[in-house]
Amino acid sequence: MSSTLFESSLHSLKLLGSGKVRDNYAVGDDKLLIVTTDRLSAFDVVLGEPIPAKGRVLNQMANFWFEKLADLVPNHLTGIAPESVVAADEVAQVSGRAVVVKRLKPIMIEAVVRGYLAGSGWLDYQKTGSICGVALPAGLQNAQKLPEPIFTPAAKAEMGQHDENITFAEAESQIGAALAQQIREISIQLYQRAAEYAATRGIIIADTKFEFGLDDNGVLHLMDEVLTADSSRFWPADEYKVGSNPPSFDKQFVRDWLLTQVWDKTPPAPKLPAEVVERTAAKYREALERLTGQALQ
Repeated sequence: MSSTLFESSLHSLKLLGSGKVRDNYAVGDDKLLIVTTDRLSAFDVVLGEPIPAKGRVLNQMANFWFEKLADLVPNHLTGIAPESVVAADEVAQVSGRAVVVKRLKPIMIEAVVRGYLAGSGWLDYQKTGSICGVALPAGLQNAQKLPEPIFTPAAKAEMGQHDENITFAEAESQIGAALAQQIREISIQLYQRAAEYAATRGIIIADTKFEFGLDDNGVLHLMDEVLTADSSRFWPADEYKVGSNPPSFDKQFVRDWLLTQVWDKTPPAPKLPAEVVERTAAKYREALERLTGQALQ
């Protein structure tokens, strides 16, 4: 099995589109093949160097969570083996890093849940005392646990653009009050279940984002990825301290290196040194093993 895949090139299926990390192919009219590559984006720019096995780590971690959370909300998985829908010479491209999923109508809102003050939420709080319009107690510190998890939606942006934080009222006006409230309730349940489990593994889930879609009957489904190191902020509990940014199991290592470079955050990004690539790959694998108790399959 090839350990690195920067871009898939399947000829047996129609390519519908490529995101920063995933390539989507049509499987008939009602299903998709999602291939998780080893591409890495930072500051909304796809970097030129793949992170070995990153796509397989993300795929295995997402599948672990889809199974663990399946009783809370239906998800997009079909259980069809990806190897069975591609040509024989393409199996290596999909093995371990792809899923066959239901074709859903995506809801153009990112469902962000925050349990701790971090990142853009911390910046917003310092300026306004709230996050996305959700008022918070005064005097909180960076990385502090919130009194309870909060739902702070974002409007999905065009490829290459920043998702835009919005208020819950704005989310209601975009997708309807009933659907927005259903997504908020389920997202907080998903976060709480995952955070409780992660705590038993010595991991704090500071925040995460979920994506949802509707099937032909209007039933809400969890889709895309769930609780991976790309969509979540994971902190090691034994290194956590209020008032400072804990180390995280994601691409923060790459972001920190990029911030030391002379770069205006537009393509092309600086070339990553081999050491940064290797340390980032190791962080992703460590997150998988610590959270799930599974080695990379």
